[in-house]
Amino acid sequence: MRFSRSLIPTLKETPAEAEVASHRLLLRAGFIRKLTAGIYTYLPLGLAAIRKVENIVREEMNRAGAQELLMPMVQPADLWHETGRYDKYGPELLRFVDRHDRESCLGPTHEEVITDLVRREIRSYRDLPQNLYQIQTKFRDEIRPRFGLMRGREFIMKDAYSFDADDAAANESYRIMFEAYKQIFTRCGLDFRPVEADSGSIGGSFSHEFMVLADTGEDTLVICSSCDYAANSEKAAVAAPKPEDSPLLEIEKVETPGKRKVPVVCEFLGIKPQELVKTMVFDADGEAVAVLVRGDREVQEVKLKNLLGAADVEMLDDKAVFDATGVPIGYLGPVGIKIKLVVDNEVAAMRNFVTGGNEKNYHMKNVNIRRDFEFAEVADLRQITDSDPCPMCGAKLSVKEGIEVGHVFKLGTGYSTAMKAVFQDKDGKDNPVVMGCYGIGVSRIVAAAIEQNHDENGIVFPMPLAPMQVVLLNLGLKDTQITETAEALYKELQGKGVDVLFDDRDERPGSKFKDADLLGIPLRVTVGKSLTKNGVVELRHRIDGVVEEIQPEQVTVRILHLIKTAMINS
Repeated sequence: MRFSRSLIPTLKETPAEAEVASHRLLLRAGFIRKLTAGIYTYLPLGLAAIRKVENIVREEMNRAGAQELLMPMVQPADLWHETGRYDKYGPELLRFVDRHDRESCLGPTHEEVITDLVRREIRSYRDLPQNLYQIQTKFRDEIRPRFGLMRGREFIMKDAYSFDADDAAANESYRIMFEAYKQIFTRCGLDFRPVEADSGSIGGSFSHEFMVLADTGEDTLVICSSCDYAANSEKAAVAAPKPEDSPLLEIEKVETPGKRKVPVVCEFLGIKPQELVKTMVFDADGEAVAVLVRGDREVQEVKLKNLLGAADVEMLDDKAVFDATGVPIGYLGPVGIKIKLVVDNEVAAMRNFVTGGNEKNYHMKNVNIRRDFEFAEVADLRQITDSDPCPMCGAKLSVKEGIEVGHVFKLGTGYSTAMKAVFQDKDGKDNPVVMGCYGIGVSRIVAAAIEQNHDENGIVFPMPLAPMQVVLLNLGLKDTQITETAEALYKELQGKGVDVLFDDRDERPGSKFKDADLLGIPLRVTVGKSLTKNGVVELRHRIDGVVEEIQPEQVTVRILHLIKTAMINS
């Protein structure tokens, strides 16, 4: 494509709305433009990058035996009512009513639609297994869309669904998809990790996320330094400590005037935060629930939600805590508490700890579980830290930030049972199909790749994802030799199937160089004064700035070799 005839509206200044590198560079490079909050138009180069991702995804999904289809984005609410998700999914599900007063929604995911299809078409065990996928636009009405393509409301996603006759076959389908995902993200040139994950609103018995490691990631990961263990912090298990064996001391109420915060209380009482237990109150689907964690720990809300079987949990503010307990924030404790109480494993192993006294300006010393208060359940409820040992081997953990680009779920029979998607086995008995689902954020991959691959001058695309493989600069529009050579190279590269952007604009060389770096195209061929002086053109590698001087007739062969090598190594 010729730059002079293309819509590539590069920007010199960074738009004020851009918070992270990928958002900033996608806007500056003219890849996307904002329509409204969380919704973007993909301009030609942005769409070209997305198509590169789609091609890799399709090739690997097809190689794994999946079949592509395309389902509607508009979904009838009746299907969601069958699974109970219409009310449980939350405000991210955009609901509307058509002219016939029929409720519908814009699809954030397609479990109900694909299950409805399968229950109509699959009759016998002979029809199984099946693995069906699509690449399609999704919509989730995020309350705070941000970071450009990283967390938008409308986005492009690949979602696949497997259907098997039993658990063993479903586990094999899961394994095949897991390996296909590893191949997809490797081919995309990403530094990624598969990690154990929470299944969230999708449900299912277990799942893994595929995380691109990046400082701007919204997810926190823990990775073992010794074994293969890696998990999202929402899922990462904290090993239960051994119970303390010190003798129980007599409980004592002490005055702590105006001392509410953990550090202040600890200083006043001469104790460490590890000797204090916080009582934190959450709203769980309309019910107030208190959680006990050590003074230097934080509650992991996803773990709490899963323990309670709640659709959502949210920490209560000071007024709501007082309304629920009658105690000002900072003085709440478990002794005599009137609301449901759950306890973190670490607290259950402690002896003689300090808590709030359930009265303003008072705390209690030498509080002990079971002796001094009742509780509903003990569980792993806290956020893991890098000081915790690996739950698998006990080695040191590291904590990193990551961007979720893929998620695989073992769904089981939850959807198929609810929607009566059954098949007849060899004995003629009806059984629910066993399902799995597998998602990839296609548009998010482009953003994640930029988060991992950029410098002060712009994007540095991996070859497999670059919208164009070569940018060809004509720096002598008025020079016949330069122009003829540049035009000949453009036609030759195109004829060999190379994706080339030909910068034939009447612009200063400096502007062309800056735009080439900004766009992140892996190879830059410059036809300029070196041709007329020395009979060579310059081939520059974007990733490391290395420049090769090559005779024009050797350029295409060299570029084809570099592209082939990059694709093999990705």
